[in-house]
Amino acid sequence: MRVLVTGAAGFIGHHLCRKLLERGFEVWGLDDLSRGDRARVRRLEELGMRFRRADVRAEAEVEEVLRESRPDAVIHLAALISVPESFEKPSLYMSVNAEGTEILVSAANRLGVGKLIYASSAAVYGNPIRLPIDEDHPLDPISPYGRSKLLGEEHVLRGFRGRASIALRIFNVYGPGQSPEYAGVIVKFVERLRKNEPPIIFGDGEQTRDFIHVHDVAEAFIQALASDLHGAHALNIASGKPIKIKELAELMIKLKRLSLKPVHAAPRPGDIKHSYADISKARKLLGWNPKTMLEEGLRKLLESR
Repeated sequence: MRVLVTGAAGFIGHHLCRKLLERGFEVWGLDDLSRGDRARVRRLEELGMRFRRADVRAEAEVEEVLRESRPDAVIHLAALISVPESFEKPSLYMSVNAEGTEILVSAANRLGVGKLIYASSAAVYGNPIRLPIDEDHPLDPISPYGRSKLLGEEHVLRGFRGRASIALRIFNVYGPGQSPEYAGVIVKFVERLRKNEPPIIFGDGEQTRDFIHVHDVAEAFIQALASDLHGAHALNIASGKPIKIKELAELMIKLKRLSLKPVHAAPRPGDIKHSYADISKARKLLGWNPKTMLEEGLRKLLESR
């Protein structure tokens, strides 16, 4: 099967492309390299990936790559991902995440792509009214990032005319190779602990999150790719197990064998109080299960480098 992966130079993208190549897929990668890592691209090219530099907002560039690659399926990861930055640059987030997705969907329709898999986000739910969050939960994002991802998801699920469109609503992903500049709380804690500095918690630390390892996320995309699903589907990709942020900080300090106490700062706008997922639908429809336990994943991350 021939697969085009947008955002191939990003955090999830490079892990996913490597796994696809190892399993015999013909992989094409697209990235504008505005934030992706060129060194990652070179390593993936050595493994057989064919790469094209393009911006998902540039219709002619996107269509050219699709015409050249003629993919059976497209996995759309290319996006801006920082909630705080989205408040500073809401128009940019809407342009890349929503309008870029609309352009990709239109081009994929014109060229007869069979399957489109979209990296959506738990941010589309906003503050939950019930827990755990299932896919029928109301969609009410509270940040420009969340709104841009929801609009992108709607373009995919309502606008794609191929055999199947699948939106994977990814919760808090972590793992090796994640950028501390734009990433979530775990990598920020890791960076501070490596410098023997206390983790900074925004708010009281009572907020809960559902963390999922990047290898499990990559596996979810591969399972979606291999599935015989038809029509439009939205699926939660998470561990299904919540942890308080203050407990996360304490666990990471303990794993690092340090004598530190977290530092608290003011809560940030756009931060959700509680979030964890019901993943039964992904288990049922994809046969997917997360395999990396949080403590194991954190230990390996803290021991790396």
